[in-house]
Amino acid sequence: MKMLMAGCVSGVESSVSCRSLLDGDLGSRSDPLCASLQEVGGGRWAELDRTERIKNSQNPEFCKKLVVGYCFEKVQKLKFAAYDIDNKSFDLNDDDYLGGIERTLGQIVSSSVFTQPLELKQGKPAGRGTITISAEEIKDTRVVYLEIEAQKLDKKDFLGKSDPFLEFYKQNDAGMWQLVYRSEVIKNNLNPCWRKFSVPLQTFCGGDFNKPIKVQCADHDSDGSHDLIGSFETNLTQLQKAEKKQKKKSYKNSGIIRIKSCKLEAEYSFLDYVMGGCQINFTVGVDFTGSNRDPKSPDSLHYISPDGINEYLIAIWSVGSVVQDYDTDKLFPVFGFGAQVPPSWQLFHEFALNFNPSNPYCQGEDTSLLILHWEGQMFEVFAAHSAQGTASQYFILLIITDGEITDLDQTRQAIVNASKLPMTIIIVGVGEADFKAMEFLDRDDGVLKSLTGEPAAQDIVQFVLGLRWEPAPQEVLSHMALAEVPKQLVLYYKWQGWPPVKPPEIKTI
Repeated sequence: MKMLMAGCVSGVESSVSCRSLLDGDLGSRSDPLCASLQEVGGGRWAELDRTERIKNSQNPEFCKKLVVGYCFEKVQKLKFAAYDIDNKSFDLNDDDYLGGIERTLGQIVSSSVFTQPLELKQGKPAGRGTITISAEEIKDTRVVYLEIEAQKLDKKDFLGKSDPFLEFYKQNDAGMWQLVYRSEVIKNNLNPCWRKFSVPLQTFCGGDFNKPIKVQCADHDSDGSHDLIGSFETNLTQLQKAEKKQKKKSYKNSGIIRIKSCKLEAEYSFLDYVMGGCQINFTVGVDFTGSNRDPKSPDSLHYISPDGINEYLIAIWSVGSVVQDYDTDKLFPVFGFGAQVPPSWQLFHEFALNFNPSNPYCQGEDTSLLILHWEGQMFEVFAAHSAQGTASQYFILLIITDGEITDLDQTRQAIVNASKLPMTIIIVGVGEADFKAMEFLDRDDGVLKSLTGEPAAQDIVQFVLGLRWEPAPQEVLSHMALAEVPKQLVLYYKWQGWPPVKPPEIKTI
């Protein structure tokens, strides 16, 4: 979930489906996803959220909900845009645009459910494509945890067993079925056990334990023509009790679904941790390598222009001005890398910008350390946290650089190691270099792995380009850089099983 905008009174999640999308692929259907964007001024848009990609579908029903903070006092202009994804790049600019719509959030919440034709640009329809959006206020922070297995499913593949997956639907007030969860596919297995999953209670059944829920089990086909194995209807109350059989027309029994566990738990939010005493510590790493050029020269990225700013300062101000509110002493350690440091002018790959290596860090009762080490084009991040076992400290490391990482294997391993720690790494690219390696490290499309195949425990890297959003670069940069932090913080402490130091009062459920 993205961080809600400051001052917003509530959160809104939107369910999205499309019909008759343009077919951008030769020999197969499009692989669409839908992104939500918010206007940030000057006709420019900043991405808020995106759904999953669905392969080979012109009529996708997206499972992932799009979340935005609702502010009554603001006109929040939103765009919902569908793209055909044919590469591994996170950047949507190199994907085929299948059409979009523009509406204000006020229009969306007042309509509740609406369907509208997609447009390639204003006044130009995107074929017969339409988009349907259903919006709900986020009222309940509880989460449904389910663990499910199946037995003796029907065989649907001629040359092998079925490749089953599950879909859960809730029935909305209009009587229509709305997708709320889609499981992973388990290959060639008639007795699958799907991995444990969770769905927000609000998303799962709108907080109504008796709201009808439909469960479908289907055999996955790569061309998108999935075969239904069976389905049944239930509700959350029943799911907490018993084993259910799947039934389908012309079948006495097409398999058995067994609910191994169904639990309802409270979900701590980002604000629960912050208001419970979690401090966010901010550390900055600044690139001083030769490619930045002489700071006295106007073509240097470090050049202080007549208006007193440059891309580095804008990046630090943008992120630091937000983070400082969550750190009591508001003192941030700043390191440089790749420079000759006075008075000896010796080359240092890592040095404190205040030239006080014994005390370049934030002051506090805890002894916390984050060091950026740059050697050529390779960095390693080390973190020592003296309050292990509690949710009292979280770290944000901001790296501002003009260059691409060439020692990618060591960098990947360093990030995989750091993913086990309470930290987020934000990389801001300045200048006009090729940042494909940075985009690879961000890996919003999957899990980053080391060269040996070890996966990152958490997604901790966020890469953004710097001064690209005139006339409001600072506001957009801070949003793009920090949007993932609340989710990453909550996921880390949830992974560790650590509640807030001072948990909020929670009613028994």
